[in-house]
Amino acid sequence: MKELALHILDIAQNSIAAKATSIKIEILEDLQLDRLEILIEDNGKGMAEEELVRALDPFYTSRKTRRVGLGLSLFQAAAEQCDGGLVLQSHKGTGTVVKATFKHSHIDRAPLGNITDSLITLIQADPNIDYLYTHQYNDKKIYFDTKEIKNILKEVEITNIEVLVWLREYIDSELKELVK
Repeated sequence: MKELALHILDIAQNSIAAKATSIKIEILEDLQLDRLEILIEDNGKGMAEEELVRALDPFYTSRKTRRVGLGLSLFQAAAEQCDGGLVLQSHKGTGTVVKATFKHSHIDRAPLGNITDSLITLIQADPNIDYLYTHQYNDKKIYFDTKEIKNILKEVEITNIEVLVWLREYIDSELKELVK
């Protein structure tokens, strides 16, 4: 994939398919340690041990609509290509954690890409899912929690177009401040 945000979107969509009601997305960029970490954690149905072993196989998928499941294996390959790796943890009934690490400065590392679009797409996909997004860039950190926003909005849906426009502007401005 051309950008890491698309991997994040793909993995989070797997979480949605696994009936997650809460998805945590964390990005850590530490330039001093030359490290980029991406963590996606959900409270979905999780995977049994035998399914977990096969989950990184590109020719395995639990979906019935196709025969291959390239998302995790492509994310793993992207991380390994950049002197990193991917760790997959899951427990049946409690959820799944995907953690990818990259050498931040690696010449082959795809750019992080449009995180804002990925987050907005996920929020629109199912407004009942709570998303917790944190992004740390060296010593600066931003935090975004849809549960908090929903509490403030009360009866106004988080998928209301005016709310989505505001969320897009808010996330974009926070990300720009983060990397200043």
